[in-house]
Amino acid sequence: MTSQSSYVRANFEVNQTPQFKVLSDAQCEEIYNGALEALERTGADVYSKEALELFAKGGCRVEGNRVRFPSRLVEWAVRTAPSRIAISDRNGKRSMFLEGNNVYYGPGPTNTYTLDPFTGERRRPKISDTVRAGIVCDALPNIDYAMDNGTPMDVTPTLADVHGFEALVTNTTKPIIHWGFGVDQYQDIVDMAAAVRGGIKELQNNPFIILYSESSPPLRHSDEAIDKAIFAARNDIPIIYTPCTFAGGVAPATMAGSILISVADSLVGLVAGQLVREGSGFIMGGLISTMDMSSSILAYGAPELSLMSAGLSNVARYLHIPSFSTGGCTDSKVIDAQMSLEAAFSILVGGLSGANIIHDCNYMEYGATGSLELMVMDDEIIGMVKRILRGIEVNDETLAVDVIDNVGPGGHFLGEAHTMKHFKTETWWPTLISRIRYDEWKATGSKTLGQRVKEKTQDIINNHRAEPLPEKTLAEIKAIIERAEVREAAKKR
Repeated sequence: MTSQSSYVRANFEVNQTPQFKVLSDAQCEEIYNGALEALERTGADVYSKEALELFAKGGCRVEGNRVRFPSRLVEWAVRTAPSRIAISDRNGKRSMFLEGNNVYYGPGPTNTYTLDPFTGERRRPKISDTVRAGIVCDALPNIDYAMDNGTPMDVTPTLADVHGFEALVTNTTKPIIHWGFGVDQYQDIVDMAAAVRGGIKELQNNPFIILYSESSPPLRHSDEAIDKAIFAARNDIPIIYTPCTFAGGVAPATMAGSILISVADSLVGLVAGQLVREGSGFIMGGLISTMDMSSSILAYGAPELSLMSAGLSNVARYLHIPSFSTGGCTDSKVIDAQMSLEAAFSILVGGLSGANIIHDCNYMEYGATGSLELMVMDDEIIGMVKRILRGIEVNDETLAVDVIDNVGPGGHFLGEAHTMKHFKTETWWPTLISRIRYDEWKATGSKTLGQRVKEKTQDIINNHRAEPLPEKTLAEIKAIIERAEVREAAKKR
């Protein structure tokens, strides 16, 4: 039999993955043009001497710390930025392709507190917690990259970022997105990454790290923030340059106005990087939500977070720039139904929006607390969402008309070779969600999802270990850490 799918069809649209858009291309253009107008008319305050000189040389109007950006310069920077960035794992295997609708999930960094997965205590993070974060990220199949899950407090304070990177790179082979206090620490991090890859050129040709920097919206860029964008471009390492924008606080109360501020502040970092190295890797987006006027918190579980994040991703896609978004997070303080509800919605919406990187799949309590248990639960949700994003394949094999004819009315498909061939790949299989019958569930302890999450998290920490780095590489990393400690000690004298 020849099915209809065998015929050539003109203007045939294939939905390879479910997707939705919050903003039309026309609306994205309006927001982009509004950002161009804001940067040209209002400008941004920049507090880096090097950046001010760079912007002036590039054709900006610089008056003190105020920089006004001509639209032609911003449009040039958008055109020269790459539309795709390939990221490898620690071993050099290219595993993240930031292009098109590709979506990758992972945790977030720099939480003030951590929720201990063994004691349940909410406490300050230690470097051992960063080690745990690396181990858990490495073990979870649907977590695509690693971040640190909290700033360790039991190391030299100005080197918490450097020690955090060491803990991650020695405990996971997955790509790493990492922050730094300043360019000195960025240099330490890049040196360690280069030691792992066998040299700076090898790292640049096949990066397994993405650097991370935050501006201070609205339209304000500290010397640390913008200098890090310059450093990344100069060293040819991709960077996420992100504002942390919340409607009604550091941005207009309207969603369109908040997205405009986020776009404008991102574009400042983009221009800086492109002026240093045309074509340097840049990832746009970040955290955007609303301020809860009753508590003044930046809400991580709000529907507006998902809605505005999707809109910001739409604008980035319109500009052909890889995007950075937010999901898998909650305002809950404990492992409960609120946590799973808020995390699930943002993971799904983020995936459907086609955001390339979705971070904060570990954030609780409006971002104050990192939780490895939340990340383990998010891994399960992400697995479900990734199955949804795979969509439905329609062809002669999957339509199974001949199989249906062989079985006939009233038959069953359990014994068919077609079923054996496809049931494992067509179906998503849970690892935490329970589908067992009631009697079996009672016999195995009547455990809740929260109990199963805690047990799995503890088991990973106790038993999973990533492939170790060679002793020579570990010695190089240790020497870089010692060099950094000497440098920071000298600053205090």
